[in-house]
Amino acid sequence: MTHNPPESLVVNIWQSQLLERTDLATEDGEPIRVIYPGRLNDGQGADLLDAVVATRRGLSKGDIEVHVKSSGWQAHHHHQDPTYNRLILHVVMWRDTGTTATRLQNGGKVPILALDKLLKRLPRHPATPNLPCRQAASHRPTETIARFLDSAGEARFFAKAAGFRADLAQTETGQSLYQGIMGALGYSRNKLPFLELARGLPIQILESLARSKISDEECLARQQALLLGTAGLLPSQRPSWPPKNKPVDDWVAKLEKLWVSSQRTPVMSASNWHLFKVRPNNSPVRRIAAMSYLVLRHREKGILEEVVHKVRDTPLNRGHRELAKILMITANGYWASHFDLGAGSRLGIPTLLGNTRAADISVNVLLPFTYAWGKLTAQSELAEKSFDLYRQYPELLANTLQRHMTKQLGLNINLVNSARRQQGLIHIYQTRCSQGKCHDCPLVEEASH
Repeated sequence: MTHNPPESLVVNIWQSQLLERTDLATEDGEPIRVIYPGRLNDGQGADLLDAVVATRRGLSKGDIEVHVKSSGWQAHHHHQDPTYNRLILHVVMWRDTGTTATRLQNGGKVPILALDKLLKRLPRHPATPNLPCRQAASHRPTETIARFLDSAGEARFFAKAAGFRADLAQTETGQSLYQGIMGALGYSRNKLPFLELARGLPIQILESLARSKISDEECLARQQALLLGTAGLLPSQRPSWPPKNKPVDDWVAKLEKLWVSSQRTPVMSASNWHLFKVRPNNSPVRRIAAMSYLVLRHREKGILEEVVHKVRDTPLNRGHRELAKILMITANGYWASHFDLGAGSRLGIPTLLGNTRAADISVNVLLPFTYAWGKLTAQSELAEKSFDLYRQYPELLANTLQRHMTKQLGLNINLVNSARRQQGLIHIYQTRCSQGKCHDCPLVEEASH
């Protein structure tokens, strides 16, 4: 090997050429075996997520960072970044540092695997990952794969419903639904702080405020002051925001005044939130504002009653459209032209919650929740209708994980033509791939017979 390969080629070698190797060992002499190489990360953090490797101590699950040279770790300042603390292995082509392990921001250490000792020459072309499931899927009838995806999608639905049922046993019904919606508004990066906010500021407070005899504008202002103040995201709670020497917007001044005069709730730290490198329309601040509009829209009956009514009474062929309408928010006023609070935050996107996100929340929250509540309260028709709506829900916009699994299994994208099958891909990934359980996967089992 006489030239420096691009990092992408080192990633490809890790993903495609080491699965069946029995001679892998870290720089400190620890034998390892690749069970699952992980999936490419298109966000912040390590290059590969959810990898599984076998060591003498058992299975190790987490992320993989790849560099051409081991010195790239500090050169890129990863040792100062807590995002990399889930790392289980540092894969490099050459180790050019004196240590055999890589130190993380939290003080932990992970082993280094250098590939130069394993390869006689670099491959000229990227290879396709040789995972057992890909081989199996390519030899199974389309009908078999379709049934497998449908079954996995239903398993994910029932698992989510079971989670809601456990939550309903100890949480008020409307609060449980509210927490589910809030968690979904946070996506994966901000799910936990959104859940913390939902628990710190219960739905009963927001809906009680919405039922009071005040104007819609005043209701929005008071709710946003409570939500954003509890979240710790008002400008006065963020020292670096808004930019200095900028005039304070009238709406911001009003929210700050309302927060000061409100009955305070426990305040979260702004550091809990992931605010950087987030698309402006997906920012937590705008998603929190969306919740205030959602509560306002259903101020007479409440969100819970509206959701149950739609699920129970809407015909199956219109269910997905009607559920999305409950959630979609187009803002007026301040949030029609701002992505954050304060001067310099202008953005001409009035949609706070669009059809794509509304559909995701319908599939992942509204339907499994109403199924769980129907079962818990002996409303069998409501539970059955929720499941029927889920089974007929059309295809959602594919996310990164779904695209990864479609490629990993070598599937025709036309086969993944419903929300249920997309959810099935996620379920397979979370319960098989990322757990190192290839031997338990029906695709692999069927191929072996």
